[in-house]
Amino acid sequence: MVPISRAQLATLERWFIPDRPGPLVGLHVIRTGHGTSLVDRWPAPRALLVETAANYSMAGDARALTAADLRGRLEGIVEAAPRFVPLLRAAYPRLLVWDRVILALHGPFRPAPAAGLLVRRLEAGDAGALAGLSEECRWVAATWGGPAGLAASGSAWGAFWRDRLVSVAGVFFVGDRYQEIGVVTEPGFREQGLSTACAGAVCADILRRGGTPSWSTSRDNLASLRVAHKLGFALQRHDRLYVTV
Repeated sequence: MVPISRAQLATLERWFIPDRPGPLVGLHVIRTGHGTSLVDRWPAPRALLVETAANYSMAGDARALTAADLRGRLEGIVEAAPRFVPLLRAAYPRLLVWDRVILALHGPFRPAPAAGLLVRRLEAGDAGALAGLSEECRWVAATWGGPAGLAASGSAWGAFWRDRLVSVAGVFFVGDRYQEIGVVTEPGFREQGLSTACAGAVCADILRRGGTPSWSTSRDNLASLRVAHKLGFALQRHDRLYVTV
């Protein structure tokens, strides 16, 4: 497969719009520059593989690719239409299916209750605080290239206990209409309303800018679903992602 630049990927934007709630890998790479893109050929590509932080999305004509084209290139979570699944299984015989629930906040928005800790928008100077998150929580900054990228994006809010950042919510995928939210809270600070407070602040900001917040989680992640429902998110669809192993 052939790597293409962000500018070349932008000429294929029509492959990703209109966007919908859920993973927005292609638009995120175009809008932020964080990620990579491969096509079967350039110019006049027929199939596309886009990646950011081990989140992959496939688009185009699956017949333009072979299992050999994919083998060894995907190490993570894959969004793919059903036409790509036989190809993925041929390349990765141990492919796992990850059932997902996709929600969106079309309104009315129910503001989060006060959390009792300082909750504020993160700024560029907070990169160190983000870098200090536990390994379990650091993924929240991955699609921005890491803590410095997320901190500088202006799209995240955090809750602080003393000088320690203990909960973060931010835009994980940037779309045109939809903005997918990621949220983490450190062990020991959960069940205190911090995820709800941080995610609520992110939702309010997205709505002010004319966007629509979206939320994806596992069907059995009851804690995540509770936060989403508190904020007014409603079910859009059941979906699935694929995990290469």
